Amino acid sequence: MQQSFIWSSHATRVVRHLAAGCLLMLLACAPAASQTLPPIAKTADLSGPRFGLTLLSDGVVQELATREIDVTPHISQFGWQFERQFFAKGGPVTMVTEWVALIGGLEQSVALPSLSWMVGVRTHDGAEFGIGPNITPAGTALVLATGMTFRAGALNVPVNVAVVPSKVGTRVSVLTGFSVRSR
Repeated sequence: MQQSFIWSSHATRVVRHLAAGCLLMLLACAPAASQTLPPIAKTADLSGPRFGLTLLSDGVVQELATREIDVTPHISQFGWQFERQFFAKGGPVTMVTEWVALIGGLEQSVALPSLSWMVGVRTHDGAEFGIGPNITPAGTALVLATGMTFRAGALNVPVNVAVVPSKVGTRVSVLTGFSVRSR
């Protein structure tokens, strides 16, 4: 009998402490709950095909040769860019994130994959800048890209230059393509 009395007084104290803790949490959260949340961002999917040319430095060509991949210092590029643009109401710039998957060197009977993930900004006029990681058979590196997107109605035509410096050498790509704004 005494044991159940001890258990019930212990249980009562636990319940009181939990109730007090919940009340304290609700009082502390009240100022946060009364704040105005930022507006929900609108997005646009600007994905589409990409094609262009990449110039490889001698160090990149030599690094590929050590992996038994023989190419000239200039290769074609074909692929797809998965792009998402985030709109802020009335802001001068919008944020952009994109994945660019390319296959290079097809004209030389070689398939060199390249994958880049970039984050960046685009101005209202279409000027853009992005930065992010890149991986290819020549190794990993950081890609820096800039360019301009030209608009013709719902059609977007980006023209970008990307520079990929790495410890084996530098790659410079010029890419274009198109996307259709669906929103």
